[in-house]
Amino acid sequence: MNHYQHPSAIVDDGAQIGEGSRVWHFVHVCGGAVIGRGVSMGQNVFIGNKVVIGDYCKIQNNVSVYDNVTLGEGVFCGPSMVFTNVYNPRSLVERKSEYRDTLVKKGATLGANCTIVCGVTVGEFAFVGAGAVINKDVPDYALVVGVPAKQIGWMSEFGEQLNLPLEGQGKAICQHTGAVYQLDGKQLTKYPSQP
Repeated sequence: MNHYQHPSAIVDDGAQIGEGSRVWHFVHVCGGAVIGRGVSMGQNVFIGNKVVIGDYCKIQNNVSVYDNVTLGEGVFCGPSMVFTNVYNPRSLVERKSEYRDTLVKKGATLGANCTIVCGVTVGEFAFVGAGAVINKDVPDYALVVGVPAKQIGWMSEFGEQLNLPLEGQGKAICQHTGAVYQLDGKQLTKYPSQP
């Protein structure tokens, strides 16, 4: 075993867990899960069978990552945030064949107690505020808050809000990294330094 596993954790046979990952108290990882390197799974986390988790993700306490959810590299899942995989669940109707895929791309942050309704894509380095409900795709670098979530700004890869309009033309420089963010219409692009 090349990862840490607390004695109270349950990791089913077949689960793949990458080097340096940490499986904390009362975690349950199902046998079909594929988990990358350096992942931290906090207390009371559940990981389903049809789940892929990229390297260096942080999944905080009380998060369940259900089937058909894929997390890219470096995704942060805040405490008690929620994934779903059926759009219209009923206890009396079997809908396991109707699971919708959810993709959270590299570097995205999902704030505490937010809900990600199945079938959406959360873009690279997007930032979902605490308690938000995501029911449609979130663009790369977008800052979204509220119920249902609405975009209110743009975030740098460093995790700070950029001084840019929601759409149009603009440029912002990250004071921490020197990276340049160029807004063109409704799309934000990052450049390593001033073009």
